[in-house]
This record gives sequence, C-alpha cells and structure tokens, in this order.
Amino acid sequence: MTEPNPDKKLKQYVDNDKFLKAMVVWKKQLREAEDCGEPNPPVTDYIAECFLKIAEHLSYRPNFMNYPFREEMVGDGIENCLLYAHNFNPRKSKNPFSYFTQIIYYAFLRRIEKEKKQAYIKYNYMKMHDEDGLLTKWMKDKDYEEYNEDYTFKLLSDQDIENLEPKKKKSKKKKSKKKKSKKNLFED
Repeated sequence: MTEPNPDKKLKQYVDNDKFLKAMVVWKKQLREAEDCGEPNPPVTDYIAECFLKIAEHLSYRPNFMNYPFREEMVGDGIENCLLYAHNFNPRKSKNPFSYFTQIIYYAFLRRIEKEKKQAYIKYNYMKMHDEDGLLTKWMKDKDYEEYNEDYTFKLLSDQDIENLEPKKKKSKKKKSKKKKSKKNLFED
C-alpha cells in the first residue's frame, strides 16, 4: 500500500484559500462602496467562476444529476450565490466553498419542489380531461417509461401526489359540554 505524499496536494476544482482571499478583497470593496454611497460592485470574474464550478459539480451528484431541469437548478444556485454573497463574513468562516455550496444545495431543493408542483398541476389538468381513463392506464403501465418522453410524471411519486393534494378540512366535532351543577357552598 502506498503512503500519501504530503507534498502532493489533491487538486480541487475550487481553491478554497484563493476563493477566501478573493472574497475578502471583494468584501473590502463592498464596504468602501457603501461608505462612499456608491452602488455595490459586482463580484469578480474569479468569484463568479467559483460559483459556477460549485453549482455545476454539485449538480452531478447522484441525487441531482438525472433531473431534466438540471440547468435551471444550476442557474438558481448561481443566482442565490450572487444575491447573498454580501452575507459571507470572513471573520466568522474561513470556508467560502462550504458556505456557497450550502446556498446552492438549498436552491436545488427549492427548484425541485417548484418543478414537482408544476408537474402536479399538469397531472391534475390531464386527469380532469381524461375521459377514457387513458392517463390512469398509462401511469400504471409497466412499460410506460418506454413510450413516455415527458419526464413530468416520473418526477411525481404517489407520496408526492398525496402531499400536494389539497388538504380536506376536518369537520369539527362539537364537544358536548355537560353542565356541571354548581353547588352552592352556602347551602346546608
């Protein structure tokens, strides 16, 4: 078994130290612009490139890579990074890579939920206009993946459909109040 060489560092797609230095410089420019009353400076090309690399690599994880709207997920992740980059505090964290990875991760989850809601709307629309029951047969057919080019319904599981269904209002049961007889404490 070979021992790891301490001189040979594993090359990462985002250099965290360089990314931190770029964020510190940008935050300094941001503070100077706020002090002068000028508009906020845009992030540098290097910082934007780091956002893109983080989002792209995260989208290739097994839990995200098979979605047909992967590009929208990446776009949402980058957009959220740009919106909240000013919240990164180098005094609190020396790891901007993990900070922005978390932002992108949750942007991906929000996009998936949005797409599931849209798929549910399409599903309901088709179900409403399904006079012959073809949708039901089609959804239950084992070979449906072969001739279904639309990924929309693959996105929805039975559990998702159940969760997205409007909740039925529970009828309130009227509690019968038994009238308690009040005893007069002064009666003998």
